[in-house]
Amino acid sequence: MSKTTMLPLKFENNGMIMRLSPTLIESGEDLILVDCGTPGLVGRLEEAIQNAGYSPEMLTKVMITHHDHDHFGSLGELKRKYPKVKVYASELEADYISGDKKSLRLVQAESIYDSIPEERKEWARGFHAYLANIENVRVDTLLKDGDAIDAAGDVIAIATPGHMPGHMSVYVKSDKTLIAGDALVAEEGVLMMANPQYSLDLDEASRSARKLSQYELERIICYHGGEVKGDIPELLKAL
Repeated sequence: MSKTTMLPLKFENNGMIMRLSPTLIESGEDLILVDCGTPGLVGRLEEAIQNAGYSPEMLTKVMITHHDHDHFGSLGELKRKYPKVKVYASELEADYISGDKKSLRLVQAESIYDSIPEERKEWARGFHAYLANIENVRVDTLLKDGDAIDAAGDVIAIATPGHMPGHMSVYVKSDKTLIAGDALVAEEGVLMMANPQYSLDLDEASRSARKLSQYELERIICYHGGEVKGDIPELLKAL
């Protein structure tokens, strides 16, 4: 039986209050962290892990759902501090996390630069530089749809493309919990599709949401918005 614990983080970033929900999964001897936040969050992550009743030294694996800066920005620092931790991600996302390919979010941001108001361009250039300088990290294990992340085979990677081409969610079978990453979001307990502005393929994102309805679920943890409970199949159908 695995145990899934959300780690709610609240902090200020570039003048904005951000709320993120990395997640811990305890499965046998594995302690898996799903996503690790923006650069500079390792201290807050360590505190959240300790508040959940664990020690950061117990971490065995970090699973990155996709290569957006708010999901893997602290990975480099985390890996340096805890070098035994193994990094997991989808085959499609690994090249972006490692820096072998240019960030698709940076490509998107650069593509709209000429169309934004002149007074926003200085900010945009700073954001481009921020994305370009996210520390890259080699992925130790490449995941395909249906692969187990833990040794016991209870924690399963689910391909949920759309927001990003290689986006993966995580299904904890014994806990009947889905860690959705950015495949879904929540707002005041209401389940929603991810923001279309940041989803690179809306049709794929819709197909991924429909795919999730086949799993036996009692709760969903969204990286943005936190936990949603209730009649999950109906909530997914309503999307």
